[in-house]
Amino acid sequence: MAEQMSVEMVEVSARSAEPLRPAGVLQQNRVFLDFFWDLAAPDQEVRLKAVENLIQYLKAENKADELAYTFKRLVDGLAHTREAARPGFSLALGHVLSAFEDVSLQSILDRIKEKHNLQAVKKKLARNAMFGNLFGVLALHQSGRLVKEPQVVLGCVQLLQSLSQHKQHLKDLPSKTMTDILSQIPEEVFEEVLFSALQADLASAFRTPEQLQLLLVALQRFPQALKPKKLKKLLGSSTIINAENIPKLVEVLKMAAHSVKKELVLPPVALDLLKLSLKEDSFQLFWNKAITEAMFKEPSGPTHYLSFRLLGSALPLLSLSQLKEVLSGEVMMHYGEHVVLAQKPDRFKLAPEMDGFVSDFLQACRDADKQLVVMVSFTSLTNHGYPVVPSVWRVVQHLEPAALQSYVDWLKKMFLQPQTDLLLDFSTRNQKDKQEGKEQKESTIFRLRKWIVPRLASIIDNHMVKKSEDLCMDVARFVFFHTFFSTKKATADIAETSGKLSIPLDDKTRGVLVNSFFGPLMSMHHMPLSDDSAAVNQRRSLGVTADGTMWIHHLVQYAQLLLSRPKHVQSLQPFSAEQKQAWDGMLESVENLRKKTKKGGTAESAAFQQLFMLVGMHMFKAPDELLDIMKDLQRCVDKAQEKKAKKKKKTKQQQAAEQQEEEPEWVEVLVDILLSLLSQQNRHIRQVCRTVFSSICPHVTAAALTAILDVLDPDKEDEEDSAVVVTDDGDKMQKNLKDDDDDDDDEEEEEEEQEEDMESDESDKDSDEEEAMEEEEEDEGMEGGEVDQNFRMELMKVLQQQNALATEEDADSDEDLDDEAMMKLDKSLSALFSEQKKKVQAKKDEKTKLQKERVLLREFKIKVLDLVEVFVARQAGSPLILGLVEPLLNIIDRGMSSGSEQQEQEFLRRAADIFRNHLCRSRVYCKTTGDRQGELHDLLEKLMSKAQKLSDSSVCLYYFSASLYVVKVLRGALPAVTKEEPTADGAAAAVNDPTFMGNVDVDRVSTLFREALISFMSRRKSPLTCQMFTDLFNRFPVLCVNLLETAVQHITAGVRDHQQGQACVLVLRAMQNKDVQQLLSAEQRTQLCEKVSKQLASSLGQVGPAQTKVTKEKLVKIMELCQFLVKHVRYQKLSVDLEPLEKALESLTSSIPFKKTGQLEDTYWAVMKHFGVTKPKVVKTKPDKDGEQEAAPKKKKGFLPETKKRKKRNKPVLEPAAGQPAPASKPGEQRGQAAKKQDKKAKQKRPAHGAAASPSSPAKKSKTQPDSKAGKKKKKKPKQKKGGEQA
Repeated sequence: MAEQMSVEMVEVSARSAEPLRPAGVLQQNRVFLDFFWDLAAPDQEVRLKAVENLIQYLKAENKADELAYTFKRLVDGLAHTREAARPGFSLALGHVLSAFEDVSLQSILDRIKEKHNLQAVKKKLARNAMFGNLFGVLALHQSGRLVKEPQVVLGCVQLLQSLSQHKQHLKDLPSKTMTDILSQIPEEVFEEVLFSALQADLASAFRTPEQLQLLLVALQRFPQALKPKKLKKLLGSSTIINAENIPKLVEVLKMAAHSVKKELVLPPVALDLLKLSLKEDSFQLFWNKAITEAMFKEPSGPTHYLSFRLLGSALPLLSLSQLKEVLSGEVMMHYGEHVVLAQKPDRFKLAPEMDGFVSDFLQACRDADKQLVVMVSFTSLTNHGYPVVPSVWRVVQHLEPAALQSYVDWLKKMFLQPQTDLLLDFSTRNQKDKQEGKEQKESTIFRLRKWIVPRLASIIDNHMVKKSEDLCMDVARFVFFHTFFSTKKATADIAETSGKLSIPLDDKTRGVLVNSFFGPLMSMHHMPLSDDSAAVNQRRSLGVTADGTMWIHHLVQYAQLLLSRPKHVQSLQPFSAEQKQAWDGMLESVENLRKKTKKGGTAESAAFQQLFMLVGMHMFKAPDELLDIMKDLQRCVDKAQEKKAKKKKKTKQQQAAEQQEEEPEWVEVLVDILLSLLSQQNRHIRQVCRTVFSSICPHVTAAALTAILDVLDPDKEDEEDSAVVVTDDGDKMQKNLKDDDDDDDDEEEEEEEQEEDMESDESDKDSDEEEAMEEEEEDEGMEGGEVDQNFRMELMKVLQQQNALATEEDADSDEDLDDEAMMKLDKSLSALFSEQKKKVQAKKDEKTKLQKERVLLREFKIKVLDLVEVFVARQAGSPLILGLVEPLLNIIDRGMSSGSEQQEQEFLRRAADIFRNHLCRSRVYCKTTGDRQGELHDLLEKLMSKAQKLSDSSVCLYYFSASLYVVKVLRGALPAVTKEEPTADGAAAAVNDPTFMGNVDVDRVSTLFREALISFMSRRKSPLTCQMFTDLFNRFPVLCVNLLETAVQHITAGVRDHQQGQACVLVLRAMQNKDVQQLLSAEQRTQLCEKVSKQLASSLGQVGPAQTKVTKEKLVKIMELCQFLVKHVRYQKLSVDLEPLEKALESLTSSIPFKKTGQLEDTYWAVMKHFGVTKPKVVKTKPDKDGEQEAAPKKKKGFLPETKKRKKRNKPVLEPAAGQPAPASKPGEQRGQAAKKQDKKAKQKRPAHGAAASPSSPAKKSKTQPDSKAGKKKKKKPKQKKGGEQA
């Protein structure tokens, strides 16, 4: 109290020093008081900063009164109504106590108890007081000084024990705080001070999870204080985990599981029990009785999830034998069933949490044996042979190299000799009912192998896995061997022949192997060198081993080894003599390219090697299809090498002569090969084709480029045969289409496939019902759609043949067909409808096939765009690039009107991006037109003509951009004197010589753009825009000067106000252009300003009083042009008569007031300021209240509003007299214009009724007279009278 009084005295003295509160004291205390405001801020960073600043301030000032005030404010703030403020004040109190150790903790504890006494506080503030006590204890605990004052520890624990009764507000926070305190104090303090206080809680440990947690923490911290003898006195047994206590522990675990149902975490008491069981050597008892047997008796829910989380958390704590026992028990079986059932939507999935547990364990554990046990155990957990973990399980990246090698060996062994008895296999109820022994065994083996193959492949795909080159090659050889070969006789040279298949591979497994082999092949193509094999200063290489050899080359050599051992190895699809010759030729070509690479390595030779070997590896999959491609590829490479050798020996003149006589056909053939390879659904082939084409871009001819563009041409889509082969296998097509997606999509596909496999039994359950529903829908579709006339005629014939068709003669007949006739009719109708159903199904199949072809064709065209993009990027300066302009524009034009499917939009987006960003805006372009000037001018004329005929402005923008690109090409390279400054769109503008136009026919080109400008100004709906011509003016000032007069004319000659406003914008942009000003002489600039002034004056004279939105926009643009014109004339001191323009501007005020604020008004007065006219100031006058009060009664006569009538209706003094007549009419009950007029007349005649007229004048004077109540009462009488008479 003394400290509190001292603080109050300081505050009083500060206030009473001066009556006006001096600023110095305020400024001095404001910094100190702001700390407490920041402690209650919602932002955590602000609160932490406030705590730090407060402690620094108190240490620097070292004032006792401020320190006492600080403790008072902090203790008061512990029960703050704002939840975010309580932790702030608690943290601050703890840190202040830690900083000022001379302050007694007991005094602070007493102040907390006194301030937040639950017995004295009001009921509505009881909850805040509870939190005040709790956060106060937390502050004392955070101070770190509880160890030094044992009595304070006892007081805190007793206070927390009293708070633990209020669980509806504080939940388990008091118990957790007691646990934290126990973990901090020494054993002597616990034994001497706390044990007696906590004895009741420790004795009732099996009642609640919090009390059991308290006991477990005490056992961990103070084993000497809680010896078995004391435990026996407390609990009746010397150990916690025994057969007698198991039921009690189970009940506590169930309570703990339900308490964290929303938090989705493992209760700490469960993990502590597990640790205690390991310490007491009772782990098997605890795990088998409490977890396996008891917890899973409950339905699936929190108890199951607690067991699964405990399993994951126990992995780092168990020994090798315990891991094997736990991971092969019933808990794992239940976890597998949960994973299967949780695949359905809207189900809780615990698998991500288990993945986290396993990942953390593998990261922390360096024991390869334990890692292997965990990986093998989770892989062995299978549902009908299919493991529940995904085949792309990313935890494998944390395995040690030894564990990874052992895991791969185990996978290979299970693939060759599946041992289903070693699997922890389970089946759902439907699977158990449907599947029989033999069929189930075969299906189980197939499903297991189906999972193992992508599991092996994903180890190569994941670059985060720490694997050696030998391991990668071992996996690739294993998958390749069993995909395309089989063993005749074991040999030591081929390790894969030593592994015998206990059950032969079926066709389905072979298909999985084929699809899984080429994925790792692509991953190896992008695989970086391992850290230990890469040199320090060496550039990072991809797709090669440590010795610089390509991964695919190692596989090709392995394939050659297998082909050369026919006695030991048999090919599943043997090569013919011609195919073997092509294979040998490929090896020879690769070897020749490798030799040239060693002499002087080029990217071109490496790309050709990659293409050769990739096609060679694909020959094992489809030899007949790739045989011709391989032959053509070899011829192309041979011709290319001969061409290069001849070029080195011949002069430039001879080379030019040969180019005119004969084109290098090998490039055209190679482009055809690349196009045919792109039609295959393989991402690796797509990337290799892109690399190869990039290397041959300098040799590409016009014919080769035309072959690429023909594929993309929408007009030739139906004329030529598609290069895409459409198969009837829908699943295969869908899978192939997904091969081009990113690696992340593979995991999603794997999860989807796993879900389908695991839930196949449930899908089979309803298959019959679904088929029946589909048949019904088909029948309804046949009935609801158009009736086939041929089918109608056939149906009529059948009915007529059986005399079943009703006629007029038989209308009154009651005779029916006999049974035999009915049977014949049923058979005939059945045959007819069956045939019709087949026809309908055939039409649907044809439609589906066409749709598949369309999808595959669009995918193929998107891939071909890769080649176009590469060519534009590598050969932007080639004259051949001009041949891409029209085809790309045609694609964009047709794509804008095509469907809205995702593929169509992606194709259109890529084509537009290549045209706009890579072609038109490229800094590198063809600067030597040669003899193609006339052709380019014709192309420009064609583009501009087409642009004006379009209806879509977005397509027109691409045509106009192409026109500017053609003009840029015609202009050619700028003179050496000039400097190039890249503009926003990548164009280069000549700085020193804006008149340079190169080979551009300025008159012809100006005529073309002038016609386009006239079309834009004279058409109501033109695809051209003002921005297009603005770009033209900025990039080519010479053309701007030639078009400037046309733009000036259309300031008044535009077809509409919008076009006239756009003309003003164009003229303004042209006059602001520095290059245009440089091109115009002084006389030309004067004449231009004269013309613009006259046009503006004429346009302003046409403005009428009626203003629309378009007219206002036009006026704004006119004002902007006027402002620049007047400013320019005055600054340049040109002899231009601006008087007509000034008069036109002054006369504009007669139709437009210009009194408000806005863009138009501000611009107008900015223009008039140049003429010496300023905006008049508006004088604001206050309204006269007395005048309004006197005039108010004259404005309106009659009754008060209806709301006021209803308020005073029930007063006794306002009841009407019985003999008074009612008014002629009542407003609100009449309808129509005539009724309103009649109502007004009735109001005017109302004073003739005597009593009804008398209250009107007092009611109007009631605002100024004191007796307003009497006036109001008198005024209500006629209304009540009227209402009473109507009633």
